[in-house]
Amino acid sequence: MIIVTGSALASEDTFEEVLALSLEHVERSRAEPGCLSHAVHIDCEDEHRLVFVERWADREALTQHFQKRESRDFVRALRSLLAEPSTLEIYQAEPLQMT
Repeated sequence: MIIVTGSALASEDTFEEVLALSLEHVERSRAEPGCLSHAVHIDCEDEHRLVFVERWADREALTQHFQKRESRDFVRALRSLLAEPSTLEIYQAEPLQMT
């Protein structure tokens, strides 16, 4: 499984637009093959920061996601509205069996 985390800091005057774009992106992404979960949250310590958490079945599914025109358009639109560059971290993970 692939886990993706990221964050985006909007300015006060762009927050609503950033949130709307992000929610549209999340909804679209959830329908893609290999998407196990895709969510965006408002940071409880910074009301203008959005935090993304995604889980993908494998690297190929994530690669296909990044190659979609809609994903590239989302990133391009987001960049123009942020107060600072967004972050993105990608991890390969295996679930642990807890006994």
